[in-house]
Amino acid sequence: MAASNPISVLQITDTHIMAMPDATLLGIKTAHYFNAVMELASRSKTKFDLCLVTGDLAQEPVPESYQYMVDTLEQYQSPCVCLPGNHDDLEIMQAVLCTETVNCRKRVALGKWQVICLNSQIPNSPDGLLSEIELSYLENTLKDYPDLFSLIAIHHNCVPCGSGWMDVMMVKNAQALFELISRYPNVRVIINGHIHQELDTQVDSVRVLSTPSTCFQFKPNSDSFTLDDTSPGYRRIELYDDGSVITEVVRIPEQLSGLQHNTHGY
Repeated sequence: MAASNPISVLQITDTHIMAMPDATLLGIKTAHYFNAVMELASRSKTKFDLCLVTGDLAQEPVPESYQYMVDTLEQYQSPCVCLPGNHDDLEIMQAVLCTETVNCRKRVALGKWQVICLNSQIPNSPDGLLSEIELSYLENTLKDYPDLFSLIAIHHNCVPCGSGWMDVMMVKNAQALFELISRYPNVRVIINGHIHQELDTQVDSVRVLSTPSTCFQFKPNSDSFTLDDTSPGYRRIELYDDGSVITEVVRIPEQLSGLQHNTHGY
């Protein structure tokens, strides 16, 4: 392990904010738990160099939902980069999330690392896909900065999570993604949201991390839509100068209140 201080990244995902903060989704106030997760992260001993919000920021993708995200995230004074999920409206996101602190940048350089944000959204579909434009952007960025280690952020999962109903919505051309990055050994980690659960696995030399939602979770290894009582949380990622990565998921101590299990979707 390198002796230098690591770059600290906070990942939050799938906040599903409503147009009115007191509104509920599946019986819970998503804004309340988003705030609880952010407050817990802010009380940690870690000073985050970057916050990554990996999609499904809004359940109701209107300006009010995204403005709530901006107003909340700016309180924590860490640079925040947001990327779209299948529930988001990218055009509205880019119009509202455009401050110096909170925005939709595609790339962030941090010491010996770069963070590359990809759009896996298919408009009007829950499924994921990396367009030729996104794959070309990724390859060009990796070519342009061969001396930097790379973290790739995406919304949809690019490896199966074991839940049949979720895995039909994963990145459909994930094989093309892995074939591309196999030519660039400095790619060390891929992070995603979408599956509302924790996952930590390896594909060749690349570590693949999924992170719990800041609101409700999906029960792992379920063939059909099933909710889980596990508390919301965030992921802390430490990036070291030698390319190594240390990470953990941290959950709030509060249990979800009002979660409606007798539902078939949202």
